[in-house]
Formats: sequence, structure tokens, C-alpha cells
Amino acid sequence: MQLSNDEIRRYSRHLILPEVGMAGQKKICSTSVLCIGAGGLGSPIAMYLAAAGIGKLGIVDFDTVDFSNLQRQLLHGTSDVGRPKAESARETIQDLNPNVEVVLHQTRLSSENALEIIAQYDIVVDGTDNFPTRYLTNDACVLLKKPNVYGSIFRFDGQASVFAPHLGGPCYRCLYPEPPPPGMVPSCAEGGVLGVLPGIIGCIQATEILKLALGKGSSLTGRLLLFNALDMKFKELKLRRDPQCPLCGEKPSIHGLIDYEQFCGIPTEPAVPDQNPDEVTVEDMKRALQDKALGIRVIDVREPDEHQIARVEGVPLVPLSLLPQRFTELDPNQQIYIHCKSGVRSMKALRFLREQGFKYVKSVKGGILAWSDLIDPSVPRY
Repeated sequence: MQLSNDEIRRYSRHLILPEVGMAGQKKICSTSVLCIGAGGLGSPIAMYLAAAGIGKLGIVDFDTVDFSNLQRQLLHGTSDVGRPKAESARETIQDLNPNVEVVLHQTRLSSENALEIIAQYDIVVDGTDNFPTRYLTNDACVLLKKPNVYGSIFRFDGQASVFAPHLGGPCYRCLYPEPPPPGMVPSCAEGGVLGVLPGIIGCIQATEILKLALGKGSSLTGRLLLFNALDMKFKELKLRRDPQCPLCGEKPSIHGLIDYEQFCGIPTEPAVPDQNPDEVTVEDMKRALQDKALGIRVIDVREPDEHQIARVEGVPLVPLSLLPQRFTELDPNQQIYIHCKSGVRSMKALRFLREQGFKYVKSVKGGILAWSDLIDPSVPRY
């Protein structure tokens, strides 16, 4: 391939690097990358790869832009709220560099489509935020012998690596053989994330991709890079391939893609969702608050910082983190409704109280977000 005069001007700062030069830039321009996720990590990854001149950039995302994304997902702007992220991402990328071929995969990556989609690209970059997709991405990349450039973020901490057994390194399963129990690791929506953190980790991932495309430098294969933004410290852990790994070990037992929702312990939702017997609706919660004769106590198990953002009047705060010390303040013989932000932590609180002998506890489905949507829109969503 030949670079046009416009491309030579665009990539001139690459071309004068001896480690890149004309030959290296041609390698970048002929490389294809699949970016799984167009969110916090996907934003800096896609933008810097596009600016660098990556030849083909695939975007896998089926979500839409939400106001809460704008604090960190720089592919999208205020005018994009409500639009598909993949379409917003394509516009931003093409405005940044129209020479990049952008291919949209507006679908959820699954065991049915992952091999077909990933096979079309040279390098895969993991910008996901859930364990089923991480294991799926890892397994498909190992089976297809594609480098998997991994990144993960939470609150103020991030990590990055390159998983590529075909290049002599380990895979994601070598590092994390089993997923954590469902709900054990909070999502960014539950735990929060510093807005610049995905920018830092995503840039590290983009750097690794360009090094792989160029065949230069020392990659993160066999290394896990850890970053703490509060302390502004990096640490590095050596990673070794696990000979007992069921996927890339000496005697692999996994030879194809599996049901990753089931593997991660996430129950399959029924075609027609039924009311969980442990849950009540926000309408039930409203009746409990209005009719004191019902004798139902409502508590909020979110954290104090969240309570300052949004609250339901008349509902006392008993943070989940303090529940083991404060559950004696509650009457085990009284009916109790528990709410949190979305219903995840309230179910954890329910299970804890049941273990302490509380028989009449219910979780409020959808939490304060459902309260804002269905009962009182003046309560802020966050």
C-alpha cells in the first residue's frame, strides 16, 4: 500500500520516528482491530487508534448513550444521549480520521456470533464491563489465536495486560480461573469510577495494540500492570501460563465456546418475567410509607454519599456496609422493605438478614431508580 500526501501529513510525527517510519505506518494502516465496547475504555482506545491510522476498526456495542456516560465516555456528546453508542462512535471516529474503515456490530457478543465476528480482525481489545463477556472474549481469542488486549477499571483502580497463549503468554483464565460469585464485585454503576481512569487504562491498551501492529517494544504479554489513581502508582505482576488451564494448558478440556452466563452463575431470565417472591415493587413501597397501619418498615441500604445525592423522604439509612453492626436496631418480627439504588445490594441485605433470623424481609425491585421513574421524578437519577 502507498500513503497519500494527505496521509503523510497526517501521520508525519509517526513517520519521523525511526521505530515507526513509513514501513511501520503502513503496518498500522493495514491492521484491523475489534473493540468490544464503546464506553469508558472503548472511547480512548477507538479515538487514539483512529488518530494513529489503524486500517479497520470494528465496534461491538448494542447500548445507547446515557447522561451518566458523559463523565468518561468521550466518544459521545450531550447531543448523542439516547442514540446507539456504536453509531455515535462511528461519527466521532470518522470525523477524527475519515481514512479509517469503521465496521459496526450492533449486537451483544455471544457464543453464537463471537467466533465469526472476531475471526475478521487481527487484534481484539477488551473494553467490556462484565465477566461473562470477558470470559467469552478470552476463550474466542485463544481458540482463534488472536491477541486479547485486556483492561479493567473500578473506582480509582485499573489493570491491563495482553493475553496471547499463541505468543507464549497466559490467557485470562490463567489469571482468573473462576469468576467471582454474582454480585460480589460491584459494577461501576454501583461503585463509581473516576472519570479519567478509563482514559489512562484505555490509552495503555491502545499503546499495546500499536506495539503489536508494529512488532516493536516489550508487550504486556506475561505481565499484569496495576494502576492506582489516588496514589498515582503503577505496579507490575508477573503472569505465567497455567499448565492446568482448561483452555490453554497442557491438556485443555475446553474446545469450544460455552454458556458464559451460566458459567458466571447468572440466572437465565424467563421469557415472561415473574415476580420474585423476595421482591416488592416501588408501588408496594409507596403504600407502606403512606399507610402506617400496615406496620411495614422501609430502610435504605445505600451509602451516605449516595443518600446525599437522592433520597426518599421518611426512609432511614442503614448502609449495607454497616448492616452487620446495626441489624440489632431492626425488629426480626416486623415486615421490612429494603431498597438500594437498583435492587442488587438490597438483595444482599435481604440474604444477610434472613441468615440472622429475619423472616419478613423484602427487596424493592429497581430501587431508587425505579422510584424516580415510576413514583417521583423529582428524585435525581445517578
